[in-house]
Amino acid sequence: MSRLGPLFDTLRAENRRAVIPYLVAGDPDEALTVPLMHSLVEAGADIIEVGVPFSDPMSEGPTIQKGHERALEGGTSLLSTLALVKQFRETNIETPLVLMGYANPLERKGYAAVADACAEAGIDGLITVDLPPEEVAAMNAELQRQNIDNIFLISPTTSDDRVATITAQASGFIYYVALKGVTGAGHLDTDAVEAHLATIRQHTSLPVAVGFGIKDADTAATVAGCADAVVVGSALVDLVANDLSSGGSHTSAISGAHSLISSIRNGVNLATSN
Repeated sequence: MSRLGPLFDTLRAENRRAVIPYLVAGDPDEALTVPLMHSLVEAGADIIEVGVPFSDPMSEGPTIQKGHERALEGGTSLLSTLALVKQFRETNIETPLVLMGYANPLERKGYAAVADACAEAGIDGLITVDLPPEEVAAMNAELQRQNIDNIFLISPTTSDDRVATITAQASGFIYYVALKGVTGAGHLDTDAVEAHLATIRQHTSLPVAVGFGIKDADTAATVAGCADAVVVGSALVDLVANDLSSGGSHTSAISGAHSLISSIRNGVNLATSN
C-alpha cells in the first residue's frame, strides 16, 4: 500500500484537507530541490508533487514551462529526478510523494523499469499527463505490482462517460483540473468546481484534489470547502523563480516558499475548522 490511502484516511477522520505543493525537479538546479521539499513539509504540506522535466510539457502554462526549461538546461532527467526523491527519503519516509510526468520518457524506459525505479526511490503515486485511460493497462499492472497509485486528471470538459472510464482505472486520488487550458491561467469558478466534484463523486469514493488556479490562502480556503486536497503549482514555481532571478539565494527562495505554503495551510485549516 502506498502512503496516500492512510494519509487521506487520517485527514478524513480529522476533517482536514491535504495541501499539495508542486515543484519541477531540478528547477533551477538540483541543489535546491531536496531542501525545498523538506521546507514545504515543515510549512504544512501533506503530499509533494514532483514534476519530471520534459521538453514539451503541453498542459503547463508559461510559468511551469519555464521551470521545465530551466531544469532541462541543468541536466535533470527522469533518473536524476528519482535520485533526488531518494535523497529526500533518507530523512523523510512519511510524506507521500507523487511523480508527475509525460508518457514519452516513461515509455522509453519501459513501464516495469519505471515502476521498479519509482518504488526504490520512494514514490507513492504517478500522474502521466498525456496517457489516456484506454492505454493504461500495461502501466497499471506494473504500478500495482509495486503498490504505486495511478492518478488521473479530470477536467471541466471531461464527459460523464469518460469520468466513469477514468475513475475505474484510478487509485490514490483524482486530480481535478479546475480551469480549462493550461496551468496558471484564468480564475476559479468555485460553484462550477463544486458541481463537477459532485459529478466525479458519483463514480468514485477516491479523494479529489483540485489544482490549476490555487494561488493563495484565499483561493485554497475556498476550494477546501468542497475538495479533499488543494494543489499549489504555478504560484510556488513563480515565487521561487522570481526570488532567484532578482538576486535572491536558495535560502531566501526556500523561505518565501515556506511562507506561501504556511499561509495556504493556515487558510485551509481555518476553512475546515468548523
